[in-house]
Amino acid sequence: MLLPVHSALPPLIQALIQRDEAILVAAPGAGKTTQVPLALLDEPWLGEQRILLLEPRRLAARMAAQRMAELLGERVGDTVGYRMRLDSKESAATRILVVTEGVLTRMLQGDPSLEGYGLLIFDEYHERSLDADLGLALSLYSRSLFRQEKPLKILLMSATLDSQALAEMLNDAPVVSSEGRSYPVSIQYGNTLSLRDLVPETANTVCRSLAQDEGSLLVFLPGQAEIRALARQLENRVSDDVLLVPLYGDLAIDEQRRAIEPAAPGFRKVVMATNVAESSLTIEGVRVVVDSGYTRAPKFDPRSGMTRLHTQKVSRASADQRAGRAGRLGPGITYRLWPETETLTAFSEPEIAQADLGPLALQLLRWGVEPQALEWLNAPRSAPYQQAMDLLLQLGACNECGQISAHGEAMAALPVHPRLAHMLLRSQDWGMSQLACDLAAILADRDPVNDAGADVHVRLNLLATGSDRQAGVKRLRQQAQQYRRLLKDGSSHAVDVGMAGLLLALAYPDRIARQRGVGTRDYVLANGRAASLRDDDPLRNKPWLVVAQLGGRAGQAQDQIYMAAEFDPQWLESELSNYLSVHDIAEWRDDGKLLIETQYRVGRVLVKREQVNAIDEQVSKSAVLEWLGENGLSELPWDDSLRQWQQRVICLRAVLLDEPDGWPDISDQWLQRNLDEWLLPFLPVISHRRQLQKIDLRAALHNLLPWPLPQKLDELAPSHITVPSGSRVAIDYGSNPPVLAVKLQEMFGQKTTPAIAQGRVRLLLHLLSPARKPLQMTQDLESFWQNTYPEVKREMKGRYPKHPWPDDPLSAAPKRGTKKQGV
Repeated sequence: MLLPVHSALPPLIQALIQRDEAILVAAPGAGKTTQVPLALLDEPWLGEQRILLLEPRRLAARMAAQRMAELLGERVGDTVGYRMRLDSKESAATRILVVTEGVLTRMLQGDPSLEGYGLLIFDEYHERSLDADLGLALSLYSRSLFRQEKPLKILLMSATLDSQALAEMLNDAPVVSSEGRSYPVSIQYGNTLSLRDLVPETANTVCRSLAQDEGSLLVFLPGQAEIRALARQLENRVSDDVLLVPLYGDLAIDEQRRAIEPAAPGFRKVVMATNVAESSLTIEGVRVVVDSGYTRAPKFDPRSGMTRLHTQKVSRASADQRAGRAGRLGPGITYRLWPETETLTAFSEPEIAQADLGPLALQLLRWGVEPQALEWLNAPRSAPYQQAMDLLLQLGACNECGQISAHGEAMAALPVHPRLAHMLLRSQDWGMSQLACDLAAILADRDPVNDAGADVHVRLNLLATGSDRQAGVKRLRQQAQQYRRLLKDGSSHAVDVGMAGLLLALAYPDRIARQRGVGTRDYVLANGRAASLRDDDPLRNKPWLVVAQLGGRAGQAQDQIYMAAEFDPQWLESELSNYLSVHDIAEWRDDGKLLIETQYRVGRVLVKREQVNAIDEQVSKSAVLEWLGENGLSELPWDDSLRQWQQRVICLRAVLLDEPDGWPDISDQWLQRNLDEWLLPFLPVISHRRQLQKIDLRAALHNLLPWPLPQKLDELAPSHITVPSGSRVAIDYGSNPPVLAVKLQEMFGQKTTPAIAQGRVRLLLHLLSPARKPLQMTQDLESFWQNTYPEVKREMKGRYPKHPWPDDPLSAAPKRGTKKQGV
């Protein structure tokens, strides 16, 4: 029977004859993974070159190779082979090589031209893994450099893809489409579902379907925790002929095969899967899909340097992929546990927008290329990329100019995360490479131990003494052995597992952690995050840890520690001294005394402190400036004359701001922000806050006025003014406008209001009674004499008969005292 993709093969073949890029959009079940490479194998433009087919997962790669080999009547490793971590089957006769996506990056490292390959196929590109995006960007870049005469053709295949945006990136590449769903799928919707009710409602839907529908079921859930919870709820609710089978990426290959192979005659399966089952795999016997509508994705937080799990709604494209699983083998049905009216995003966010970019950054360093020089469908975001570069600098992979080091070159050659690569390489200097390889194998794979606490030594002991028949042990030993081969380490000396914490600190210096209190399960990490052990974890009595694996979900303030080792802080003074930073810290005690100490820290975690008896001048001054910056200037030795001087300058700045000389800003706000500019040169060494009174504040402030402003200040904003009586009266600049408070009788004969600043600012006169009580406030003295003075005279003449109250104040002589006292 011809598969649906066959109708798209002629236009696809024609497109690749005419162009070096093409896009194939084929719905689930179309057969694109196996049929397209075989159909292109004998094309003249390919000649004797190979086809390289990228698959997002190991199981999909094996199955694709196996199916194509079966169609050719051959064994895997002949015309069709595969290559992946710890496993490969290929030969000199291999023409189609199926690889997992991460393998492409390492192949490009060895040969950027991909000599011998004529076609590069990205299968299921809609999943937008970090390795796929990096592989595509590097392939396009290397092709432009090395394959100009005989270009490497690139084909992107997907069931659901934003093909328009991708075609534009690939120079308007042709898009070929194929219908793929051979059988109709009926879709039934549910009601709005909260995460709390997800597992119970999913269990009810599964039971209802088992009672009324035929065939096996494929159930999509966010993660392993929900899969285990659903299995517990279903185990006593389904009949004996129903097999409950999990399917997720961390399962052993044999268990994954069990999930996708047909059920035995007379049995049905309920395959409980994460999004690993959305594409690539045909799960035999499935006629029903139950879709919870949720997925769990890791997101990297550049603020903490850690990846956290986010549970989120699936995209519309993912929902369509999931529904398509029900129609591959016959008419099917999909139960969606959300209302039909609910709006889903069109596509899932690509991994490059939410992942740890450390591996990507290291590869680009090795290529000597900046991200902006490459073609991306979505370029790496600046904050996470800078976080990755900071990590690589800390690990010694590059210098501060972003140039890769010899150590970085060696790190990039190892097929592990840069953290683990750094640990593996550095371990050789200490003769601990065997232990480092064991640790790297454990950390690069799934945790082989469940519910045994966080101590990594439990895993190391399992690796050393466990049976190959135990889950994952054989694979971990193979991986550790591969790392030893890569390091060319043939040593067989005993492994000192007590040094595991030292090696883990090489990989995770930002996760060295100190216990918050004796016997507690809470720790503070060097990166500032909080994390905790389980209540019954044996490690909770350890004051120091280095955390290898931890996790959390969005909204959680604290992460849980899943794997860690005891850490000896003495290592920070010997082997790991480059991680220890020294800080001279000055703190003000409640009694006002300045306490100065030296603190030794790893990141944000305090290792130890030493009190300093001799007060360092610079540290003292910095502490004073910091305290004043936080608490204000009120404890400085101000007096009224200084405050008035300050206000005089502020007044002139406001009025004469446009003058060429310019009056500086010396407001409290400016002074507090710029303490190091004006106060620092006048600071003595201070060990107690009461000594702030010893500061020559007047000299510090007056120093802010360059010549000739001090002289102009006295001219334009004098501190005092002489009134008609001859008295020299102070002006109060603390008000706006400035105030001149003077007895009314002393102003006789003064027609106009006194002014400052070249007449631009008229003073606000507070005209006082003989008892110096306010009678009138005015900026218009002439109007006061004409309109208000007669009324004031009538009221005050009887109250102060000894003082003059002339009918014509403008012609009267000003008086300081009574009539008899003369002037």
